[in-house]
Amino acid sequence: MRRIRYSVAMSLDGYIAGPDGEFDWILMDPDIDFTEMSEQFDTYLLGRRTFEVTRSHGQAAIPGVRTFVFSRTLQQSDYDDVTIVGEDWKQVVQLLREEDGKDIWLFGRGSLFRSLAEEGFVDTVEVAVIPVILGGGIPLIDEPSARISLTLKEYTVYEKTGTVGLVYTVDNTAQL
Repeated sequence: MRRIRYSVAMSLDGYIAGPDGEFDWILMDPDIDFTEMSEQFDTYLLGRRTFEVTRSHGQAAIPGVRTFVFSRTLQQSDYDDVTIVGEDWKQVVQLLREEDGKDIWLFGRGSLFRSLAEEGFVDTVEVAVIPVILGGGIPLIDEPSARISLTLKEYTVYEKTGTVGLVYTVDNTAQL
C-alpha cells in the first residue's frame, strides 16, 4: 500500500503560513535536495485553498505528477490539469493508496491533513521547522482536532539555516 506523507514547513510557533497566507519566511536550505525529494512522489493531494495559492504562482500542475484537489466548491469541468475530489473523497484516497506507484504527497493547510489523519490515511508527518516566530497565522492543524499519536522516526539539523527536519510515523492504531 502506498504511503501518504504530510510534508510541510512550519514556524517554531506552529504556523505553516502567516496571517495573510504568506510563506516568504520559509528558508530554502541549500542542503535540502528538493529534486530528490519530489522524485519520491507521483501523486499530490491538496485542499482548495492551497490549490488556489499554488495556481496563482503557476505551480498547480506538474508534468508527470497527478494532482488531486479536495473541494466542495470547485467543478471538474473548470480544470483539465487536475482532478477535483468532492464528497467521495474517502473512496478516492483509499483507491489511490491501493494503486501501484510512488508515495503520495499531502501538502497545504491543516484542514485536509486533519480530515485524512482522522480516517487513518496519513502515514507520516514530515515537518521542516523554520527558525522564525510568526506570532500568528495558519496553524499546522486546524482546531478542533482529535489527538494524533506520532513516533519520531528521524531528524536532521540543517546548520546553514538552522532548519530542523522532523519525520514522524503516525500511529493509526491509536484511538483518535
